[in-house]
Amino acid sequence: MKPTIRDVAKLAGVSISTVSRVMNAPETVVPEKRQRVQEAIERLRYKPNAFARGLIYKKSDTFGVMIPDIENPYYAGLLRGIQDAAAEMNHSVIICNTDRDRSRMLAYVRNLFEKQADGIIFASDSLHRELYDELKRSRLPFVLVSTDAPEYDAPSVDIDNEQAACEAVRHLIELGHREIGMIGFPVGNTISGAPRLAGFWRALAEAGLDHCASHVEFAAHRFEDACEAAGRLFARAPQITAVFAASDEFAMGVIAYARDHGRTVPDQLSVVGFDDIRMARMFIPRLTTVEQPVYQIGVRAVHKLHELMVNGKVSVLHERLPHRLIIRESTARLRV
Repeated sequence: MKPTIRDVAKLAGVSISTVSRVMNAPETVVPEKRQRVQEAIERLRYKPNAFARGLIYKKSDTFGVMIPDIENPYYAGLLRGIQDAAAEMNHSVIICNTDRDRSRMLAYVRNLFEKQADGIIFASDSLHRELYDELKRSRLPFVLVSTDAPEYDAPSVDIDNEQAACEAVRHLIELGHREIGMIGFPVGNTISGAPRLAGFWRALAEAGLDHCASHVEFAAHRFEDACEAAGRLFARAPQITAVFAASDEFAMGVIAYARDHGRTVPDQLSVVGFDDIRMARMFIPRLTTVEQPVYQIGVRAVHKLHELMVNGKVSVLHERLPHRLIIRESTARLRV
């Protein structure tokens, strides 16, 4: 059987509370007793039960991270940033895949509360009222990542999605394209769908291309969905020479559909993505895309959560990190 704290106390000839103080506040124990306890711990190879310690001290050195789709490559960089920053604080991370299921989100919050998690990072989804109320009821500090909820006083880390989308479409316009379409996220179901669509429309309006405003099709979240949406878009507007895609995975879906139907990229069709996932540099043609600093977003989320845990508030409630347009091979000047 594994040795217990009671076994350590018995071997060292001290009380259980003394053993606990040696492990958590050694400076409060006289050197002679401290040495006896440390020798007993080493001799028995005792390791404290983390869950039991969490129950006692109301903390577990653990963060919960709730994401909508673990298969989405965007979250690889985000989770890496969260993991690295948490490790520097000697915290571990519990990853919770929600599949955008509201009942599952609520269950995760309750489960993390029962496990004495120190806080929650909630990524890339809408903070609906029932979830917000559950988070407040649990009194777990939480930070939003790659999302925002201006109706609540919830700390967040994100980029300016509307501005980034506008810059991506301006790039296509500067290349001479006047028939531009978009494959976007469903506006009502995703947090970034509306601002990226607004950025698309703003760039068109600035250039006097309002006739393109209806050249929009929506896809759920995957490559296959984008392929189907591209089919609908080109069926309605075959004259399109450029497409802005709301994600890199969507951009790859558009390019795949175009190739399967005899259109080469970028010679006959220019495509801009969004996110700059690792695959954007490996895909052929290499994607022109909006770079989100996903790793740094993850790091900042952990730092903001720690600030909230320590101070009860954060200095900057809604933090926006810089983005940039990365021009590669999937866009080219319109040939007339």
